[in-house]
Amino acid sequence: MVIEAEGKTFAALNSEVRACEDSEILIKNCVGQRYIAAGLSKKSLAIEGTPGNALGAYLNGAKILLRGNAQEATGDTMNGGEIVVCGNAGDATGYAMRGGEIFVRGDVGYRCGIHMKAYKEHKPAIVVGGRAGSFLGEYQAGGILIILGKDVKGSPVGNFCGTGMHGGEIYLRCNALPKLLPAQVKAERLESLPEGKVKSLVQKWCELFKEQESEFLNSSYFRLIPNSENPYKQMYTVN
Repeated sequence: MVIEAEGKTFAALNSEVRACEDSEILIKNCVGQRYIAAGLSKKSLAIEGTPGNALGAYLNGAKILLRGNAQEATGDTMNGGEIVVCGNAGDATGYAMRGGEIFVRGDVGYRCGIHMKAYKEHKPAIVVGGRAGSFLGEYQAGGILIILGKDVKGSPVGNFCGTGMHGGEIYLRCNALPKLLPAQVKAERLESLPEGKVKSLVQKWCELFKEQESEFLNSSYFRLIPNSENPYKQMYTVN
């Protein structure tokens, strides 16, 4: 089914998406409507245009293909499913994400993966083709963040990467560690990606965006994890 979004409020558009009995939906001329596919499961959406904030918030198994740029909080607290962004994504992409996968062809803004977490078989992942802004993985408690840095000169991340990180993994495709890396984060250099989940995620990103796998699988990476010898401790009081 094709849904024309131009001129519709976000509430009207979302109601139409939910009421649609088709499993595959194309939304055309999307212009800033928020909360598209919030909590949705068992449907596949293709979107043309620029949706508003919180695209796929609380997504519960549905698939979203965005042929454009995303604004802030894409995949906010999503439980499962897949979001593919063919352009760039704004701040707080994957905020408090607890399941599913997000693939971004271009860049993401500040605080990508903030409060990201994992539970049992639910292990969320975000793969970014370009650069991430400051505070990547802030307070990350689980899951996987991969920044591929395609066509990026210098560091593929901004300042304060991994601030407050106490779980999960961050993979940065680069030759030098970013500046201002917190003491609570431990870095390991990898000359290529090992077999397993991370490699399969990068392969999937390459397949989605028609990129050559060899360029990304055989590159140098830094793997960032919490430093168990110097753990992050949040202070709620001041003595």
